[in-house]
Amino acid sequence: MLQTIVLSSLTKVFLDEAPKDEKFSCFSLLQNEYGAFQIALKSDEKIELKIKIESDLDVSCFEVKNIPAKKVCSTGDEYYLRKESGLFPDLLCDCDKIIADENYRSLWFEIKTNKENCGNYPVKIQLLNSEKIVSENTVTVEVIGAELPEQSLVCTNWFHTDCIHTYYDVPVFSEEYWRITENFARAAVEHGINLLLTPLFTPPLDTAVGKERPTVQLVDVTVENGEYSFGFSKLQRWIEMCNRCGVKYFEMNHLFTQWGAMHTPKIMATVDGKYKQLFGWKTWAASKKYTEFLTAFSKELIAFLKAEGVEKRCYFHVSDEPSMERIRDYGKRSALIKELFGEFPIIDALSDFDFYKKGIIKNPIPCINSAEKFYGNVPELWTYYCCGPDKDFYPNRFFGMPLQRTRVLGYQLYKYDIKGFLQWGLNFWYSQLSDHPINPFETSDSDGAFPAGDAFVLYPGEGGKALASIRFKAFREAFQDQRALQLLEKLAGREEALKILQNDGEIKFNEYPHSSEWQLKKREEINSAIKNLIK
Repeated sequence: MLQTIVLSSLTKVFLDEAPKDEKFSCFSLLQNEYGAFQIALKSDEKIELKIKIESDLDVSCFEVKNIPAKKVCSTGDEYYLRKESGLFPDLLCDCDKIIADENYRSLWFEIKTNKENCGNYPVKIQLLNSEKIVSENTVTVEVIGAELPEQSLVCTNWFHTDCIHTYYDVPVFSEEYWRITENFARAAVEHGINLLLTPLFTPPLDTAVGKERPTVQLVDVTVENGEYSFGFSKLQRWIEMCNRCGVKYFEMNHLFTQWGAMHTPKIMATVDGKYKQLFGWKTWAASKKYTEFLTAFSKELIAFLKAEGVEKRCYFHVSDEPSMERIRDYGKRSALIKELFGEFPIIDALSDFDFYKKGIIKNPIPCINSAEKFYGNVPELWTYYCCGPDKDFYPNRFFGMPLQRTRVLGYQLYKYDIKGFLQWGLNFWYSQLSDHPINPFETSDSDGAFPAGDAFVLYPGEGGKALASIRFKAFREAFQDQRALQLLEKLAGREEALKILQNDGEIKFNEYPHSSEWQLKKREEINSAIKNLIK
């Protein structure tokens, strides 16, 4: 006997457990957003099922695949689904048929609306075995006659193109490398990433001291008789690729090493006809030679960016997550970058408010568990999360967490008027400190370093196809929720939008109802208010 249960996009369906969330039958969307629901299924006997979709809406079907996780959390709190090692539903794969057996599994149905859609649309899903209908479920989708405003949030998940080179074993800057890189850039944009990490030089991120990651530097450097010259043809191709994909902003890689700005990135150059490493771990950040290099480079790069017409779309970095122990070193490096690139926004992940109070940085990005200290004290608040926090109920997107804990970020982004969001792992398929490659289908915790799911939300599919995770879908839904509130604000004012958002209690970064049902109900309240205001 085949069992089926219709569920929302916020349920994680585990192989060994009947879903506990409420059954799902209807929901609403605006005219330019994505929505999803699931059908969980289980059979007393193993059978092959063909999937048939009937709807006037654009509907795609995916199977949710399970991925192993060893390290699920470091500390944790009470709002986890599971903390033990095991298999977790995460990967989305295209499918038109599925094998049902004694384990629970899930089909994911994604809907994309457009301005031509308005009204109520049934989405009928039939499952057939040997052409016989063995299951039929219908979900009604109401499309409201209004569009989400364009995403104003600037959002980056760091794009690691060297991982593409390593996993697919394609030469950097080969045509195949460019093709696959564009696939992943496009997938990132489709899920709300509009600021793309751009490797002017190989990014000095997550690299063990003295070690190096594969060279992916976009800028050609030549030194002849001590004089620098620069070639930007690869960077120009990168910009053209990003424009095709819909990338709005370019995030230039950090110009000093991580956690304190003590050294320089790996920079390769052709020196008097010989290709070799010019800078790296052996070069101190305060090196006069590197300062001279950056001075020469900044002039040429700025001129190039202006010639390309993208100078208003660029962000720069000094160093990632400097500690207070390195505030003096960071301050000196920051002063140099402000001198050279001061006409651009300079952003860095750092969570100690003293960096800002001392005037060392104008655009800090604190971790989400430190963001309250910055709220109201900086002109524009950005925030980030990464391998932490994994406790105290802050949002994040680890395997063990409910998907609501990922999606609730959207309400928080609106409440605190967040302008930018950063996360470090779009596709980091290496172990910690890039010691060795990992297979993300088998290892989801960077070989035991971080909570499973922290390092990536995209998987490498066959033929260079980017495969999304259900966590990345929830991440995108969070941005849509923020935009829906922005539309409500435009129609009724911010006070009214906040009133509707918080009529069940104040929303904070670590205070919100722990409930998928509340999350969905709240969005329906927002949509209902929008519908009433546009009549």
